[in-house]
Amino acid sequence: MNISLPVPALDGRADLDAIAAWVPPGASVLDLGCGEGVLLNYLKQSRGVRGYGIEISDANVLACVKNGVNVIQSDLEAGLAGFDAGSFDYVILSQTLQAMRHTEEIIMEMLRVGRQGIVSFPNFGYWPQRLQVMRGRMPVSEVLPYLWYNTPNVHLCTLADFEDFCASHGVRILERVVMQEQGRPVRIAPNLRGSVAVYRFEKK
Repeated sequence: MNISLPVPALDGRADLDAIAAWVPPGASVLDLGCGEGVLLNYLKQSRGVRGYGIEISDANVLACVKNGVNVIQSDLEAGLAGFDAGSFDYVILSQTLQAMRHTEEIIMEMLRVGRQGIVSFPNFGYWPQRLQVMRGRMPVSEVLPYLWYNTPNVHLCTLADFEDFCASHGVRILERVVMQEQGRPVRIAPNLRGSVAVYRFEKK
């Protein structure tokens, strides 16, 4: 008798829902900064996805192991030299891009190791954040919850910034989803009205 395991929830994060929708059954995935392995666990159980997570936190690595997720403990800033070119169908970086010091290098490494890359990040161009800057304050919001002195974020960007980066680095954007905090999609003036962006891309 086959017993169906319950498919794990995606932790209430709309960007993870969008990412999961782009990953087909049976794909191979590398999840960078995978946290407790929530996304990989979901993809494994619901899509039969094969893959690994990379995580630096001891507690998160332990949680991945408990969740049955293959995880490698490593610092993303050191790069992905341990992986051969084209090792994965998709390389994912969710809500971590803005905390990377070597942003350019990690995006290009994603496209060396994977056929396609998927990233999600908070949009610094979101209008409430623009308003806080105009008032002379660094933004604090649901997607940017840290104060200026304790934030891990070092390279915040807007949708326009990311798309300019892709255009100048030979990266083709395949799909984009922009949403507000509650997961509502934004189609009109997304760089002004969207708080979170999710992109799927490949080398030109």
